[in-house]
Amino acid sequence: MDERIRSICIVGGGTAGWMTAAALTKVLGPEYARITLVESDEIGTVGVGEATIPQIGIFNRLLGIEEDEFVRRVNGTYKLGIQFVDWGRKGHTYFHPFGPFGVDMEGVSFHAFWLRLMQGGDPRPITDFSIQSAAADAGKFMRAITSDPRSMLSKIAYAFHFDAGLYARFLRELAEARGAVRQEGRIVEVAKRGSDGFIEAVVLQDGTRIEADLFVDCSGFRGLLIDGAMGAEFEDWSHWLPCDRAVAVPCERVSETTPYTRSTAREAGWQWRIPLQHRTGNGYVFSSAHISEDEATAVLLKNLDGAPTADPRVLRFKGGVRKTSWIKNCVALGLAAGFIEPLESTSIHLVQSGIAKLLTMFPSRSFHQADIDRYNRITAQEWEQVRDFIILHYKVTERSDTPFWDHVRTMDVPEALAEKLRVFQTHGRVFRENEELFNDTSWFAVLIGQLMTPNSYDPVADVLSLEETRRRLDQIQSAIATSVDYMPKHDRFIADNCAAARV
Repeated sequence: MDERIRSICIVGGGTAGWMTAAALTKVLGPEYARITLVESDEIGTVGVGEATIPQIGIFNRLLGIEEDEFVRRVNGTYKLGIQFVDWGRKGHTYFHPFGPFGVDMEGVSFHAFWLRLMQGGDPRPITDFSIQSAAADAGKFMRAITSDPRSMLSKIAYAFHFDAGLYARFLRELAEARGAVRQEGRIVEVAKRGSDGFIEAVVLQDGTRIEADLFVDCSGFRGLLIDGAMGAEFEDWSHWLPCDRAVAVPCERVSETTPYTRSTAREAGWQWRIPLQHRTGNGYVFSSAHISEDEATAVLLKNLDGAPTADPRVLRFKGGVRKTSWIKNCVALGLAAGFIEPLESTSIHLVQSGIAKLLTMFPSRSFHQADIDRYNRITAQEWEQVRDFIILHYKVTERSDTPFWDHVRTMDVPEALAEKLRVFQTHGRVFRENEELFNDTSWFAVLIGQLMTPNSYDPVADVLSLEETRRRLDQIQSAIATSVDYMPKHDRFIADNCAAARV
């Protein structure tokens, strides 16, 4: 008996919905299943997530997207990492770069050698040994040169800043060209089968009934299907992530486009700055228990680079995740599955990752529970690991100057994070757990950047003498400096390769 999925209904557009449609049409093709996306022009999308991490390059390549065209179409710029201002303490700045620090030597992590020298009095920050950090500081960018794997220029890792609305529009064109059908309309009813509780169809306001074998919920915070129809429980993480509001506003671009995102700690949260080709995106993520919406808006408007180009918009949310994001024949992606504040630009990646998992465990019409259980287990694990990395930024700080910072600095944290902190405190070791999204470089960058100093260094770093260690680090630092000198300015690279058309 043919049990192949014949029809898929995606509920909701925006970035999540059209990412899903573009991926499914590319991988499955129109011959495999009919793909319908239902969205309503009456319902807005959040659309403020404009910074990404390098994994988006994998997704775009899967879709066959040419990079220069992509950057032009979305008014994009390049991102080498995130600059954190006033997080560890007021007046202190650090950089979380993509890509590795230095080069591992003698089978030992570079971090161990750097920590040994640092604890011996060497004043050079860890970011002196990152080509991403050095290039970001100089306002430079280029893609990796892969012809010589020994060159520091081969190690350039990057992501993008872009207009999320333009990205969704671009993906819609791709998906529709490959057979996806967009259905305009507001859903007023979700029909379920009485025999087993599976979703049978969604019914639109005009009476149109759309039936499908598989339903993907990309309806945003509403969770129209996963919550409203399937009753998925929500696990509230606000006791660890107390920020529950964001006010966002774009402003005029008034300076060169820095190749990094900036996150500045504020009285009751943090402010993002994301440079695009045509404007700068800004927002203040904050705790409403510690500052009012009007006060947060005033702080944001006071700290813009240029004149605002739209009215500020307040978003309300709760940090947390669905305990099960796949129930019967319904899979939730994006905000319908959960929300973690965009401090490390993970929102779009979590959609991408969910799509990849769905394709890896793509169901038949039998919807075997073993596949669903595995999807839910590894999805929950990924969300928890990302959550812990975000909590780290709040927990490890010297700040106690406001009630907000005093609260997060002293709060209890999940045991998995507490263990990482205990292990790091002893010898500066960080371990990547079960292929988690953020690797040991990212953890090390933030832990050191947030001013956590280990008691000692990894003793295996003693395989090299201090003199030899210093000599090799000098070589790495010199090679990075030479490489950055070779790189063009970020704006020049964009102008030469992928500048958006101006009308």
